[in-house]
Amino acid sequence: MGSISKFLLAFLCINIWLQATEALRHQFRVETANAHDFLRVHNNARKKIGLPPLEWDEKLAEFARFYANLRAVSGCGMIHSNGPYGENIFWGGGKQPWGGRFAVKSWSHEKKFYNHKTNSCIPGQMCGHYTQIVWKDTKRVGCARAACTNGGGQLIICNYDPPGNWLGEKPY
Repeated sequence: MGSISKFLLAFLCINIWLQATEALRHQFRVETANAHDFLRVHNNARKKIGLPPLEWDEKLAEFARFYANLRAVSGCGMIHSNGPYGENIFWGGGKQPWGGRFAVKSWSHEKKFYNHKTNSCIPGQMCGHYTQIVWKDTKRVGCARAACTNGGGQLIICNYDPPGNWLGEKPY
């Protein structure tokens, strides 16, 4: 192996090691948020329309934690995981420690934009976060929060099982 090849290999290994170290260094910033805060707001929204409460699921929280950490070290864009679960993502700017209660309330406030009769959102508005919260078949939720490593705020992610928002189906 030539000296240039050895140099490139060493450079590549060091680069991979630095990226892994950076991800691990910020791992502590990702936490399973207070389950009670998340559950109370989710279940209040469900109770208002006569649905049973969700249960906290640590497997879903771990999935949310993993993905929130991945997004946190990758620019903190609000990009869905396309994983096997339903998913809501919240981004809050600044250094304020955004909590689960605030994130879920912001999603729940989309109720005013949902028309149950037509099973659609009011034009120009979002309501899919709300419909995922109140999806009748969903039984479990798990959430996590991550501080963006670029100082660009925080992400809060909740995952739902079974997932909702199936095209053509009403949430309840």
